[in-house]
Amino acid sequence: MSLFSVLLSLLPILIVLFLLIWRRMAADIAGLIGWVATILVAILYFQTSPSVALLSSLAGVIASFPITLMVAASLLQVFIMVETGALARVVALIKTISPADQVVQIMIVNIGFGTLLAALGATPVSILPPIMIALGYSSFVAIALPALGYDALCTYALLGVPIVVFSGLVGQPVEEMGGYFARFMPVISTCIALGMLWIVGRWKMIGQGIFPALISGITAGLLAIGMNDLQLIPLTGVAAGLGVILVMLLYLKLRHKPLRDRAVLNSADLAVEKRMSLWAALTPWLILVFFAVFVNLPSLPFYNLTFKTLAMPVKIIPGAPEKVRLFWQAYFWIFISTLLSLPFLKPNKQAMITSLKKWLERSPRPMLASMVFFAIAYVMNHSGKGIDWVLADPNHNMIAVLASASAAAFRGFYPLAAPYLGLLAGFVSGSEASAIAMLTTLHLSTAEKIGAVGLLIAAVSGIGGGLASVISPAKLQNASASIGKIGEEAGVLRVTFVISLVITAVAAVMAMAWAY
Repeated sequence: MSLFSVLLSLLPILIVLFLLIWRRMAADIAGLIGWVATILVAILYFQTSPSVALLSSLAGVIASFPITLMVAASLLQVFIMVETGALARVVALIKTISPADQVVQIMIVNIGFGTLLAALGATPVSILPPIMIALGYSSFVAIALPALGYDALCTYALLGVPIVVFSGLVGQPVEEMGGYFARFMPVISTCIALGMLWIVGRWKMIGQGIFPALISGITAGLLAIGMNDLQLIPLTGVAAGLGVILVMLLYLKLRHKPLRDRAVLNSADLAVEKRMSLWAALTPWLILVFFAVFVNLPSLPFYNLTFKTLAMPVKIIPGAPEKVRLFWQAYFWIFISTLLSLPFLKPNKQAMITSLKKWLERSPRPMLASMVFFAIAYVMNHSGKGIDWVLADPNHNMIAVLASASAAAFRGFYPLAAPYLGLLAGFVSGSEASAIAMLTTLHLSTAEKIGAVGLLIAAVSGIGGGLASVISPAKLQNASASIGKIGEEAGVLRVTFVISLVITAVAAVMAMAWAY
């Protein structure tokens, strides 16, 4: 293994990083260039068969479906909810909660509702900043807190897609793999809650609100562990978000403080309340949760039917079929719940036309970004293989080269580095699921060389990838755009970058303690 081989193995990621940071290129375009670089390096230097490189890319695209099609499904649902006023009706409710306690308000809006929205496929960084502004917070806080709250249980966002992706990559059941992530959640969620208080009022605010922050973080984390034990991982974010809201409302009740104040509602909020009932507005998500339980509850036969019997394997890579599992995937049920909710949302013709137009305009590029980073990961995983899909020399495999270099560089301290590699991959790729796809094979190979628990190291790297949400330029810009403050995200990034490093360090120490 030469230094040149290591540099060439890293070259595609370095190219993407350069294009994102210095050229400020969009993630999908940067990813496409990185994919082309990966193909060229794999074929020209690592002696990969061109057919293997292209078929690996195709397998990666299919493997990305849980997140790629989830993006498409959730965007369509959100656009229809926006155009029909359903989302505005939900926002009107959120604005009224916990007016008398700022700390509790922060926990409920940004961890409770933020986690719930992310779990159901909505985007907290688009929905919550205007609410924070309406509640009297500065634009800086309104951008930073929803982005940080997105991380609270990012592993369980989009009905648990990151863990589903992880499970597919390692070839282990979802319910068994969830435990490797869940054990980190009580501590990481609490750190995020404390980070929010620090952003709002530094150490003084932490001193005032440490108890509610601890309650919120620990509640979210313990519910993650509990939902894993119940084998209801896709519903973890839903349960945790609702759990945080309920414990904070109970905390207010015990302190004899008001739970709601309708005085914050403006004329637009009052008008949307008259147009649509709360239950009608929530119909898409209520139907979605019902079906998610329906196909995941172990006591019902539908999990085995949709997950195992109707696995729908697509055979591209010999011995490693990609299982589509259409009728189990969250994106399928989001499409179904959106369709079934239309009689309740009652969209007119113009609302449907506008929703579909927005969907066709805005969904292809984030979908492409997701697909291309999965393709990069799969080409790297299968680099060095000939037309018979056999790896004759491990030194011709990009992942094997990087694993050997990582083991030599970090030795027994590799668990400390893994979450930071995940943070970097999450920043580069834009999502935790993509970061998991890019690095899981590397972590398993490196852990085997140093005698560590590979699944745990790969899991903590995924958590690092989730923490990248708070430093993602796309997410921060999205939050800024939602309140008309484009450009302010740069100042937010300087603060949230430090917070992400600190919380990742906590995850790294935990991984080091458990990895051997």
